[in-house]
Amino acid sequence: MGLISSIFTLPIAPIRAVLWLGEVIQDQVEQQLHDPAVIRRELEEIDEAAAAGHITEDEKAAAQQAVLNRMIRPDTGAPPI
Repeated sequence: MGLISSIFTLPIAPIRAVLWLGEVIQDQVEQQLHDPAVIRRELEEIDEAAAAGHITEDEKAAAQQAVLNRMIRPDTGAPPI
């Protein structure tokens, strides 16, 4: 029975591989998006841009809030705990 089911499911094997690859990529992106080191680096870049005069204080506050919101509330749509 294993040989027959393998023959019939063989045409959808590439689809399953693409779905698995998509899941792996999504996991990696989420890990990098919520990595504390990345968040800290982004906050430091915002501070440097404000110190250099590239952004205003309002833009700095908005950018920092966006980074902190991403850290506190993942993109799952669930409210923060």
